[in-house]
Amino acid sequence: MILDKEGNTTTVLQENITLSEFIDNLNRAYSKLKKDHLIINLFSFARLDTGELLEFLNLSNRHRGANKSFVLVTDKVNYEDVPDEICVVPTIQEAKDIIEMEEIERDLGI
Repeated sequence: MILDKEGNTTTVLQENITLSEFIDNLNRAYSKLKKDHLIINLFSFARLDTGELLEFLNLSNRHRGANKSFVLVTDKVNYEDVPDEICVVPTIQEAKDIIEMEEIERDLGI
């Protein structure tokens, strides 16, 4: 697993692995990551569908419940099919923008 920490945000990615193995690795490493906002870079996966993204839902809910941002990054799904409970964007920059907006909302108590 490759971790790129920038301030209080960590970008996580892994190459040459199945999605279920990636999720298992992410869950095992979560104790080290739980204090940061997380960007999960899924560009290394050639194919993804909405159902596969929903495998991140439990981790996303736990992380968001701790007032931290959790953003998946992929351009391989139809965003209209992704439920509102999980945040998915097509670029790393959009993920950073979402985190910045969510931090402002938390600061304002929204």
